[in-house]
Amino acid sequence: MKISGLKCALALSCGLLAVSANAADLSKNAFADADHVVYSPARGAGRLVSKAAAQPLLNHGGPTITSAKVVFIFWGPSFSNAGSADQAYATTLQNFRNQFGTTGEFNVITQYSGIQLANLGSGTADMFDTTTPPTNVTDAIVQGEVNKYLSTHAFNSSTIYEVVIPSSSYSSSGSSTSCGGPSLSYCAYHGNFASGSNDVKYSIEPYPSCSGCQVAGWTAAQNQEHFVCHETREAVTDPDLNAWFDRRGNEADDKCAWTPSPFIGTGGYSYQYEWSNLTSSCVKTR
Repeated sequence: MKISGLKCALALSCGLLAVSANAADLSKNAFADADHVVYSPARGAGRLVSKAAAQPLLNHGGPTITSAKVVFIFWGPSFSNAGSADQAYATTLQNFRNQFGTTGEFNVITQYSGIQLANLGSGTADMFDTTTPPTNVTDAIVQGEVNKYLSTHAFNSSTIYEVVIPSSSYSSSGSSTSCGGPSLSYCAYHGNFASGSNDVKYSIEPYPSCSGCQVAGWTAAQNQEHFVCHETREAVTDPDLNAWFDRRGNEADDKCAWTPSPFIGTGGYSYQYEWSNLTSSCVKTR
């Protein structure tokens, strides 16, 4: 569903499900999936994934980002602390981003509304904000951090501004929270907001510090690559929450989240399967 303009990724130990939100589309989802609801295994992600093959992505007429860029905003002093684990984590995410847009894993979404392979790292510079984020990073605070970046960098309408926070903080929207918060409801989400005349696309990438947002045996960076993959492709195919999603409100990555299992792919980085209308199935690459 689409409620209050927020796209969220819902996480359980059994799976992750991203849901669109807008009150006008409540009828699209028979489960009455609300913003940041935690699902039970019997009623949540697994049930929706099992029905995915019968539900192609539909073009609702909104724009896509045809030649996308991704800017990371690493918020917290640990990310710029030379030799620290968090600095290595940030560098790995940058390296993942810099190759992702030209991979077969990204190529799957070029079937939707003119999307092209692109150098996602070709935008304005990433920012390392060495101030300490609050423990509870609300959605309003995330948007404020993006606007802080835009106060010193040129805005680009094809850029997704992805805010990365350390394990000492968690994300929240209303009563729903990410890893580290009092009630795990999601691992990451993307959305958009108006800043003056600009339509700003963004995501929040909390640290995957809990089992509900982890793949057994993966490093923290690998788990985060998986979520950056998910949210970036969704922000490209449905940036304003009115483009490509199925009749239940699920975007392309929602339909294949956790089932099949995320995998190590191009460049040795981690990805998830992506929905393909061409094959009516979840695929690794195209």
